[in-house]
Amino acid sequence: MTSQDIEDRFYNELAPFTRFDDFVDFNAYAPVPQDWVVMIADVEGSTQAIKDGRYKQVNMVGAASITAVLNVCGDIEVPFVFGGDGGTLVVPGSLRETACEALLSLQAVSKTMFGLALRVGAVPVADLRSMGEDVRIRKYALSPGNFLAMFSGGGVERSDALLKRAAPNNPYALQKRPEIGEPDLEGLSCRWQPLAPKNGRMMNLMIQGTTDDPAAESKLLGEVLSSIADILGHDLTDAAPANSFSMRFKWPPAGLKLEARATAGSEGYWKRYLAVLASSLIQFWCERFDRRAGAYDAPVYRQELRSNTDFRKYDGVLRAVLDVSEDQAMMIERYLESEYRANRLVYGLHTAPTALMTCLVFNLEQNKHVHLIDGSDGGFAMAATGFKSRLELSMVSP
Repeated sequence: MTSQDIEDRFYNELAPFTRFDDFVDFNAYAPVPQDWVVMIADVEGSTQAIKDGRYKQVNMVGAASITAVLNVCGDIEVPFVFGGDGGTLVVPGSLRETACEALLSLQAVSKTMFGLALRVGAVPVADLRSMGEDVRIRKYALSPGNFLAMFSGGGVERSDALLKRAAPNNPYALQKRPEIGEPDLEGLSCRWQPLAPKNGRMMNLMIQGTTDDPAAESKLLGEVLSSIADILGHDLTDAAPANSFSMRFKWPPAGLKLEARATAGSEGYWKRYLAVLASSLIQFWCERFDRRAGAYDAPVYRQELRSNTDFRKYDGVLRAVLDVSEDQAMMIERYLESEYRANRLVYGLHTAPTALMTCLVFNLEQNKHVHLIDGSDGGFAMAATGFKSRLELSMVSP
């Protein structure tokens, strides 16, 4: 392989870790190659969309931004993180133009497809490093062949801020292009019912330490995970929103029109609608009777799905969606508030009656599917409101 091939396959070759709590070992994070680029997509006006009861569409656009880029990267593995109302990916420099076109094509159709405006941008890692930030990555194995990226170094957060700044002619905001093609959203799916909690509530959490010392941050986040587990009475794994109680499949799926609209491409909406209607009926039959049809094996798929969700992740901020009781939710909030008042961390949270699941299904026979989780009624977008206000207050406090 050439040196360029080696750099392009950096994430492919990165050794994964399998115990989630080990994400706090910041010495194990690897710096991405210098020519890589942070790609960002962010739904504009998500607060109003939440008020209008359209957060599922917001989630769909956020997931679509990830799908659009992954589908043009071929066999080059690309790290990503789902933020509820947007997505972040880090791509090799050789794929920058391809990834930009994918996001711009999604931006071009987002308004007509989902009724939502999309802000998209690209921030070179080299620029971030010149600003004193970094992009470092670990690769968390959900199951064989399915991975989530964990990010440290501050570069992902800085990229988001750079894209959202109001400066005219923002060099990091991608400019709309005329006559750009349709995005490839093959694999994007939203057929499952909202996930109903077995304990009472779905709780979105965002947590970040106030220290700049990686060792102190590692210790703090380890303590936070342990304290939340003590409140729950079990490991966070057992509070995952997708479980045998919560997963329900109805026909026709509530997200049928969204999926058909997103994945129609050149074949047209109604043709795609009928195709999704038919395939979802087969899936419903398999789920109803625990059967297999083609590559879809209902009991196997459900087991794989429960392993392959992103209900907990780290991108400089610890993010989680947990199935909790009302009492547990209050105890977690009380604990986080006490730590916040001690100036040890900042946090944001949001509780909701259900969680939403958007699926990225690439190859069922090879167990290549990842499922993106967020709370309903605003999820991470609402949690981020409290998180940002506490962060601003902590920065001005003596």
